Amino acid sequence: MEALVRDKGLETPGAGDPGELAIQIAEQFRALGAGMSLRDCVVIGGADMAAQTRELGRRPHLVIATPGRLKGLLDAEQGLAQAFQRAAFLVMDEADRLLDPGFETDLRTILLALPPGDARQTLLFSATMTQALIKLQQSSLDDAFLFQAYQGLRTADTVREQYVFMPHKVKEVYLAHLLGLLPTLKVRSALVFCSTCKGCALLALMLQELGLQCAALHSGRPQKQRLAALASFKSETVPLLLATDVASRGLDIPSVDLVINFDLPLLASDYVHRVGRTARAGRSGWAVSLVTQYDVDLVHAIEALIGHQLEEYALEEAEVLKGLTKVYSAKRAAMLAAAEMEDSKPSKRRSRQSGGQNS
Repeated sequence: MEALVRDKGLETPGAGDPGELAIQIAEQFRALGAGMSLRDCVVIGGADMAAQTRELGRRPHLVIATPGRLKGLLDAEQGLAQAFQRAAFLVMDEADRLLDPGFETDLRTILLALPPGDARQTLLFSATMTQALIKLQQSSLDDAFLFQAYQGLRTADTVREQYVFMPHKVKEVYLAHLLGLLPTLKVRSALVFCSTCKGCALLALMLQELGLQCAALHSGRPQKQRLAALASFKSETVPLLLATDVASRGLDIPSVDLVINFDLPLLASDYVHRVGRTARAGRSGWAVSLVTQYDVDLVHAIEALIGHQLEEYALEEAEVLKGLTKVYSAKRAAMLAAAEMEDSKPSKRRSRQSGGQNS
């Protein structure tokens, strides 16, 4: 078997695997290899482990895997490592993220199952040149090949990057007002980034309470629901996609008119990846960051990294705050709905029943 293992980065080290990235890559290989009888196997979290083990046992030509799930399979089935003994290539996409310490255990298990380095070709791809990659480059053997099309961490010249400054307590009000302006501004699609799964889910419920069509993409949702959310956005069935950083890398969404940073990323480099979701393939794009009194240092770090300052996008405060009561009411309703959904989960019910019996 000649296997290519493509390890995609995770939402955060140790978090759930974003399998939609692996599935997207598999679809491309199926299209390219349609006339070659190319057999692939997608190994991601959320799918049946026994079925994935059987597929790997049939020795496909190509394995597209997320590191956490592949390690789990290798640990669970000792004989499975033999399926990778003839692997000719190891491709690690988002190499900057995969070289984080959080992935060390996963990668060590995977590498032990593969042929030694001199018996396979290893390829690393990254849009971000981190210190770990620089160190690896400097320590590489003489026969290592480096291709670098890199101009530093900066965003595309065709992206208009702006910010809106507001008090933290009315951030949802400003977001709702901005989203209400999108038809007038001729923005057909917007990708809204949140910092946490819980915050993403709650914001989606709030916007739905306000009558705005949207989908949510984060690792707290089952794989099937995540894929459905992404498909509805890509097909323009819904104009808004709320997502965590699981959507900031690698996802191929052909047209995103606007990227909104509802929460600024803690790492300035993640801002570059987020903004890169718009202005793709030479198109123009727009990115707006919602900045509160607690985010000033993050903005300065971003500006230092990209080499220019963000422009202010002016919104009339009096107009924005007209929607205060409506947004606060929708937020309360969203919080109640989220609490009801949490209470309805089977694990919650079993825990409460068990506690009642013990008492």
